[in-house]
Amino acid sequence: MTELLERAIALMQALPEGEQDAIASVILAEIEDEQHWDESFSRSTDTLAQLAASAMTEYHAGQTQKLDPETL
Repeated sequence: MTELLERAIALMQALPEGEQDAIASVILAEIEDEQHWDESFSRSTDTLAQLAASAMTEYHAGQTQKLDPETL
């Protein structure tokens, strides 16, 4: 466990039980969300590679244009 996490846990232990549970819920939700995204990306590597290759083909064929944030 990192020193920063140890400090955070030490501070949380001094909080009332309800606040500890609220913080724990946020942390667990964040971890679950990260796992979901990791799984999604690992299952879609072929699709992402195909999309990247297609984008590069369009770029090299002169079929793309620079993104102008002002026109979004």
